[in-house]
Amino acid sequence: MNNKRVLVVDDEFRIRKLLVEFLKRHNYDTVEAKDGEEAIDILFEKNEKFDLIILDVMMPKYDGWYVLESIRDYMTTPVVMLTARSDEYDQLKGFKLGADDYVTKPFSPSVLMARINKILHKEKEEVQVLDFGLIHMDLASRQVYVNQDKIELTPKEFELLRYFINNKGIALSRDKILNAVWNYDYYGDLRTVDTHIKQLRAKLGDLSYYISTVRSVGYRLDVENEFITEK
Repeated sequence: MNNKRVLVVDDEFRIRKLLVEFLKRHNYDTVEAKDGEEAIDILFEKNEKFDLIILDVMMPKYDGWYVLESIRDYMTTPVVMLTARSDEYDQLKGFKLGADDYVTKPFSPSVLMARINKILHKEKEEVQVLDFGLIHMDLASRQVYVNQDKIELTPKEFELLRYFINNKGIALSRDKILNAVWNYDYYGDLRTVDTHIKQLRAKLGDLSYYISTVRSVGYRLDVENEFITEK
């Protein structure tokens, strides 16, 4: 029994029941919400905690975008967007708002489960702390400190910073970053990487120079800066 809790938010009864049945078959505890308003109530009024949220985009009352933005204002719970719309614009919008993955209908429950397991598997990593210069990452609590001051990162910014630290000193192409951080060889606009790098640098403040732009390649977390700032 893995005891992981999943909130399933979808206004289609058939889809919702299919997901719940499949998740329960794989020993996940599930809670259902039939629209965005009910999801907001469960998350913020009842203050229930979940390990993952499956969130439909097109719903009455509050749509998935509104719910996702509300979630990211207060929590880093992994979110998988589920929608019939496959436009690249929608996918980019979801990732920029902090979605961890994006699955289009119709979908294979087995493939969706594989994606869910991959996302949740990251929470079980043996290494619980990462440090680079004046940056400290607590992977268990998903908290990040810069020069002992806590900063708030979106889930993708968090994964991006973790990827950089795990590959410090290596010049990383935008393709490599996109595939590693966004999972499943996501073939989207490479500008989404640049956007997230810009946002991450802004939040690092005076330490933004840790991340260097490598001309004609991509980006690199410079190891020499790790020691300069610790003097």
